[in-house]
Amino acid sequence: MTQKTSYTGPKIALYQPDIPQNTAAIIRLAACLNLKVHIIEPCGFNLDDPRFKRVAMDYIKLSKITRYRNFESFKKKNPKSRIILMTTKAKKSYLAFKFKDKDILLFGRESSGVPDKIQKEIKDKIKIKLNKKARSLNVAMAAAIVSSEALRQNYCL
Repeated sequence: MTQKTSYTGPKIALYQPDIPQNTAAIIRLAACLNLKVHIIEPCGFNLDDPRFKRVAMDYIKLSKITRYRNFESFKKKNPKSRIILMTTKAKKSYLAFKFKDKDILLFGRESSGVPDKIQKEIKDKIKIKLNKKARSLNVAMAAAIVSSEALRQNYCL
């Protein structure tokens, strides 16, 4: 079996992130796995925030980050990508989902997810099935789990 060498992995998009440490951890993850990160503004913090810098460390220099003014500009700049929303409201598990090369994994705000308008607009929605007593995973953990599965499906097979 041969590896697909043109695959660069999923892209991770963060919708108006509001916890600097989570955003920094995702940037560090993306730097280590050679993934691109899209940040859809406005952020709930400044990228000069010491909490952000402490977690991102020097991995920020290895990162491929693109920032967008809003969700509309993000969509306009990525017309060929399938946007997959990670949401606890989804019915389908990420384990039953077939990821593709140009996919963008969209994660909502830690405090409130994405607005209903965006939730309705996105066709593909998936979740990580959790213990029924648990509410949700940390967004950085969820990004690691799902991007690893997308990589496994498209790159490592």
